Amino acid sequence: MNEKKHWEKLAPGYNDEIFDVYASDKFKKLPRYIKKHASLGKTAIDFGCGNGKSFPYLAPQFRNVSGLDISKGLLKQAAARGYSNVTLQAVDLTKSALKLPKADFAFCCNVVMFPDLQKNAIAFKNIARALRPGGTALFVLPSLDSALFSSWRLIQLYEREGVKAADIPAREFHYFKGNKRDLVQGIVYIDNVPTKHYSASELEVVLPQAGFKITKLEKLEYDWNTELAEPPEDFGAPYPWDWLVECQV
Repeated sequence: MNEKKHWEKLAPGYNDEIFDVYASDKFKKLPRYIKKHASLGKTAIDFGCGNGKSFPYLAPQFRNVSGLDISKGLLKQAAARGYSNVTLQAVDLTKSALKLPKADFAFCCNVVMFPDLQKNAIAFKNIARALRPGGTALFVLPSLDSALFSSWRLIQLYEREGVKAADIPAREFHYFKGNKRDLVQGIVYIDNVPTKHYSASELEVVLPQAGFKITKLEKLEYDWNTELAEPPEDFGAPYPWDWLVECQV
């Protein structure tokens, strides 16, 4: 997939097309984590900033912020937010050994999820290299565990109606389009786009390989209506989730 063309095409309808992590964060963990590492004496980089949804959280709490994205259309929207301490740059995070300014804090929300696993490895390494020694990265990453769990809950709903798992229409699991190797590697389709999802154990391997030390790995949870059209009232915790990963270099 041509990442640049994909995101340029989505740019005009970005707010309608792309899941809003900030609005959906059920327990508002993301702002608390950002605040934990914020300082007006520090600098931050938002890798894959999109149209700048993170800027209201980052710009008031850091001396300056670099917003990086592959899409010039999204960067134009980000610039319209008008933060004087934010600079923007068109960057392809999957290019080896990017030369980027050093920062104290890196934020990367649902960006390192390419179906080409080598691109993910390169992106993680680029982010690690952009941090000063002792710097912190905060990642939001799609959870394979959550995708499987949500599917299991869907099977339970059908069982309530007397429908066996074998009789559930295949379209209900349209996001599992690939072959067995794709599933093992965490490739799940979101809006027909193959998207890398991670298990917790996998992150405990790939992030240290990129130069990170994981300091916290937990769930960033969402309501059930983000997964099911009409979730029953008794569907509570565990909720669907992305991984929220705090790392240091």
